[in-house]
Amino acid sequence: MATANLSSVVVAVDGSEESMKALSWALDSLRLRPDGALVVLHVQSPPGIASGLNPRPIPFGGPKIAEVPAFTQAIEAHQRRITEAILEHALKICSDKNVEVKTEVVVGDPKEKICEVTAELKADLLVMGCRAFGPVKRMFLGSVSNYCINSVGCPVVVIKGT
Repeated sequence: MATANLSSVVVAVDGSEESMKALSWALDSLRLRPDGALVVLHVQSPPGIASGLNPRPIPFGGPKIAEVPAFTQAIEAHQRRITEAILEHALKICSDKNVEVKTEVVVGDPKEKICEVTAELKADLLVMGCRAFGPVKRMFLGSVSNYCINSVGCPVVVIKGT
C-alpha cells in the first residue's frame, strides 16, 4: 500500500501488541509526502476511569474527597508512567526502522479522542490495532476500532489481532 500522497497519518497505540503491530505495519507499508507527518497517538484514560473506582468520603465528618488528593495524584502519576512506557516502546519501533514520528497524548475516552485528534490533524489515514474480542466481551466493552471506522472522516486500516 505504499503511497506518496499521504500528508498526515495517525497511528493509535494503547500498549497492546496489536497496536504495536499496527504501528509496524504503517512504518513498513506507507510512504508519506516529504512534508508529511506520521503521528503516534496515545489516549490516556482519565483518573476516574483508570482507577475503576473513586474514593468515597469518610462518613460522619471524615475528610472529603477534596481533602484526600493523594489518591487522584497517585493514579495520575501511574497513568503518566504507563503512557511513558507505551510511547517509549513505540518510539523504539520507529527508531529501529529509522523513521521520525511525532507523538501526541490526550486524556479522555479513547474512541472519541482518536476521532477528534484525527479530525483536528486532517489526517489522510488512521491506522489502529484490534484486539479481536469475542462477541460477548465486545458487547460490554465496545469496540474502539469499530467506533472509529464508523465515525472518523478518513479511511481506517485496522490490523487485527490473533
